[in-house]
Amino acid sequence: MISFSPTEEQQMIVTMVKQFASDEMRRIYRECDEDGEIPGSVIDTAWQMGLVSSGIPEDCGGFGGEHSAITGSLIVEELAWGDLSMAMHILCPSLFAYPVLEMGTDAQRKKYLPSICDDKYKAATSALIEPRFGFDPYSLSTSARLDGDGYVLNGQKCYVPLAAQADLVLVYAGENGRSQGFIIEKGTKGFEVGEREENMGIKGLATYEVSLKNCRIPRENRLGGQKGCDFDRIMNCSRVALSAMAVGVARAAFEYSRDYARERLAFGEPIASRQAIAFMLAEMAIEIDATRLMTWEAAWKLDRREEATKEASLVKAYADDMVMMATDRAVQILGGHGYVREHPVELWLRNGRGFVSFDGMAMV
Repeated sequence: MISFSPTEEQQMIVTMVKQFASDEMRRIYRECDEDGEIPGSVIDTAWQMGLVSSGIPEDCGGFGGEHSAITGSLIVEELAWGDLSMAMHILCPSLFAYPVLEMGTDAQRKKYLPSICDDKYKAATSALIEPRFGFDPYSLSTSARLDGDGYVLNGQKCYVPLAAQADLVLVYAGENGRSQGFIIEKGTKGFEVGEREENMGIKGLATYEVSLKNCRIPRENRLGGQKGCDFDRIMNCSRVALSAMAVGVARAAFEYSRDYARERLAFGEPIASRQAIAFMLAEMAIEIDATRLMTWEAAWKLDRREEATKEASLVKAYADDMVMMATDRAVQILGGHGYVREHPVELWLRNGRGFVSFDGMAMV
């Protein structure tokens, strides 16, 4: 049975992350958006909380806690409430670590996970999205061909977080009609990182285009070895994470516009008392809560190792629409103030617009 009460440990984690988001992330989110940089001190502070390594076994260098999609959903919602760019940067190593943890061979887990669980933040990432119209993660143009004792990869990727800094990249490519993961280490010949992308939103997060030109890797670098990986589960874990992040961004926009409407006076009364404004706020609150519950249901199924493709796909599609509605309504409620950078709602609208394109950029 689904429980709506977090465990004592989950509640402690949420309280800690919420405090960090309020005290640290909200303090600098505008500067990060304007400058396109996130201070290393903030990343290091977040890393010390063990948000990624806590779900990795001790024999792989982690803290030995349970890797839970529900706990991950609670964490990413609070981080995204603080700031989406910083949330994606902080959790970027999970894009590599969690698929390796769940589907990697014993040798892959023991070789790669300890370095990610180091005391200092170490960038690792994954590359899924391709720069083409009608991108489909189940029909990748990037190819992987078995050639002797290794694989040869060719293709183009985009929206690859921290690609220039990452020591490890999990590249998804098509092999015999199926999407599979391949581990590429920094310095591998044929793996080329392009210029940093200029994005409409998530401007604090460095994303890059990546080219694979006859990039040869050892045969043992295929995620899961001969067995391969469960790509459906990887996509479902990403959909749940992105849905929870969308809830966090939408919640930030709702709370800010609600408080503004309570304080903003027009004709001697708060604009929140106007029916049109009140109805917009009510609908925002309803849709945010509905999306959160759908996210928890999908995460609960993932934790039980049940088939969750339907639930994860539905909530991702619902969350994409919900976050756009909520952030756009926030801009409307602020009126002319919503369009200027003095208020953060325009930033949340720009970030919210990207969720339809963020496939594979978050993981629980």
